[in-house]
Amino acid sequence: MYSFTVNKKHHMKNILFLCLVITLGIESVKAQSKPRPSQKATVSQFIANDHEIRIEYNRPVARGRVLFGEEGIIKYDKVWMPGANEATNISFDQDVIINGEFLEEGRYSMWTIPGENEWEIIFSKDWDQWHTRYPGEEEDALRLFITPQEGSHMEVLAYYFSLVTDSSTTLNLHWGTLIIPIKIELSEEG
Repeated sequence: MYSFTVNKKHHMKNILFLCLVITLGIESVKAQSKPRPSQKATVSQFIANDHEIRIEYNRPVARGRVLFGEEGIIKYDKVWMPGANEATNISFDQDVIINGEFLEEGRYSMWTIPGENEWEIIFSKDWDQWHTRYPGEEEDALRLFITPQEGSHMEVLAYYFSLVTDSSTTLNLHWGTLIIPIKIELSEEG
């Protein structure tokens, strides 16, 4: 009789433990199935038939917030990674000229320093980053300055190619009413 009671208690503990594991597993699956507030996106463009520019990023949502400036969630003159979660990545399968500046083929993370009248765009060699950790100037591959433009309201941050020719394209970073146009040309050296 003693061994039967011990086995019965042992089985009951196992059943309770199994129920707990199943419950936690279901909750974990539910948590994983919830979409992130900033959805992942990939955009690519081919130029000259077979040269790809590819951007991988996460898309934050404006949700009625002031986006840029002293009252905004993105402050002027502070480093900001234009995206959310993992750092925005851009890759080129050939050397390119970006707004007149040479950049070797490869994969880069993108960072900015927003300003009221001019934005600094940074391409960092350290592409495997979280959005809050700028790798530092020693990892910079290219820095350039671009004058922002105004456009219609874009609720969710977007990158898109607004113009494509045989050997160039314009990549737009667009959020709220702000557009940063980035001209990309294939390098004749590449």
